Amino acid sequence: MADVLDIAALRTFTSIADCGGFHRAAAAIGMSQSAVSQHVRRLEKAVGRPLVERAGRVTRFTPSGETLLAEARKILAAHDEALVRLGRGGNGAGTLVVGSTEHAADRILPAITGVLKEHYPSRGVRFRLDRSAQLNDGLDRGGIDVAVFIGDARGSDSVPAGVLPLSWFSAPNWRMPAAGTPIPVVVIDHPCTIRRRALDTLAEHDLSSAVVVEAAYLAGVMNAIRGGLGVGLLADVGPPPEGLQRRDDLPPVPPELLHLRTRADAPPWLAGTTAGAVRDLLAHRV
Repeated sequence: MADVLDIAALRTFTSIADCGGFHRAAAAIGMSQSAVSQHVRRLEKAVGRPLVERAGRVTRFTPSGETLLAEARKILAAHDEALVRLGRGGNGAGTLVVGSTEHAADRILPAITGVLKEHYPSRGVRFRLDRSAQLNDGLDRGGIDVAVFIGDARGSDSVPAGVLPLSWFSAPNWRMPAAGTPIPVVVIDHPCTIRRRALDTLAEHDLSSAVVVEAAYLAGVMNAIRGGLGVGLLADVGPPPEGLQRRDDLPPVPPELLHLRTRADAPPWLAGTTAGAVRDLLAHRV
């Protein structure tokens, strides 16, 4: 029998990236940490190579893990869209699909999940991370119930959900290049609002920059920054990401507005509950 990439295990695998680790993923999706680990081992057996590795206290995706993460998002998106076309998507079977861009998803999604489970314990929660345009498409088609994102808001039904602080980050041992040398910058592939903000800010302050790494997903950006390849502009909600430190020697960047949308026929309580969870998180960030 050919090896199979299990849908449930793929969903767990993406939750590890979305929530920032095994423990937080387990709490967010209502599984034990050992069950999360079993799902990862199942995928490692299917692909025949390690997908995650430990570096001190930090869990990182291996190159194969990053490749699978990108493929998993495509597979899950196609799977969920198929259910929508068959009339079984959206909030069917009591499950709420919560969408978000990757930036600060490891903080935003657990906060939303916690509030939804507290007030509506009978509803399951599933995540969908994607670019803003794809999230808007999913909302329009009914495959996503509610989404929080940055960038351009589509239509007139979006509401503000707070502002997302942005800061520069680098590896602890990274040093600024000599004067006149372009600053190496790590970014997500175009189009990306935060990528544009990073490069525009440096240009506005007459600082030369060079994109040294482009990654399809935030996990790749984080690993490149941790590896000392350059600096990156990231959402700054809570403590710095593991293995990174804030940079105060680069120009400050104003926060980015967060938008929230729900699908057209979503329950009326969903927008208020979700927006309240996000605003509360941002108001109490450390």
